[in-house]
Amino acid sequence: MDKIIKSISKNGHFRAFVLDSTETVREAQKRHQTWPTSTVALGRTLIAAQILGANEKGEEKITVKVLGDGALGPIVAVADSKGNVKGYVTHKELDYKKGSTGEVIVAPFVGNGFFVVIKDLGLKQPYTGKVDLITGEIGEDLAWYFLESEQTPASVGLNVLLDQDADTVKIAGGFMLQAMPDATEEEISEIENNIKSMPSIATMLEETNALEAMLKAIYGQMEFTKLSDTPLAFECDCSKGRFRDGIKSLGNQTINEIIEEDHGAEIICQFCERKYEFSEEELNDLILNN
Repeated sequence: MDKIIKSISKNGHFRAFVLDSTETVREAQKRHQTWPTSTVALGRTLIAAQILGANEKGEEKITVKVLGDGALGPIVAVADSKGNVKGYVTHKELDYKKGSTGEVIVAPFVGNGFFVVIKDLGLKQPYTGKVDLITGEIGEDLAWYFLESEQTPASVGLNVLLDQDADTVKIAGGFMLQAMPDATEEEISEIENNIKSMPSIATMLEETNALEAMLKAIYGQMEFTKLSDTPLAFECDCSKGRFRDGIKSLGNQTINEIIEEDHGAEIICQFCERKYEFSEEELNDLILNN
């Protein structure tokens, strides 16, 4: 089962999140039928959203938009504080050569643009933070967002590794480490050295008790406390009722045109590919009750 573990150093100078999101990204690949490059780019964005969602409380939601000018087009993910995430990549059928390590190359197909985070805090206007994409690898861009928009230095690692034969998701996950204001230069240097000497995320996620091993690798000799252990999942909150309200908002004239031209409607959720069908009778009922 996918999960995220939130932790803090005993002295309160650092906090770290570690995630196993393998099933989440597998489900996304299955629903969207994405090809390798698209799978990895979407997977990293979903993991980034899960990290940001873990920072929130209650019913708050986070939307992450990777708005590059590359072949992938916009990538969007929405996460809540309970570990649920949904998302899509605009161009699903991208499959390019892997690097020498076997990892799929993403950055050239994300391109230049912006990394956008929208926080729905239940207020009249959601908070929006936007930074330039500095690498297009998404993990580094999330770290840049933390520094620029939230003034918190962070180290972020995201990885989606595919099975080389079937191009299905083998491992997916990552980590986020943040230095708190009281962290000393000596402590920061120690943590930086720990991260530099860590095995790859994919290697650690294949271990037994992978997330605990990742935390130990991040903190090294520094003592830490696990704060929470929360399940993660790809979960879309779409429903026929929501889409019914959307059709109703189009107005009677537009609904009449749909009836005359198509004698019904089929709507596909962009986030999860679930299909909803509305018969001519159901559309007529919307007009009567509009």
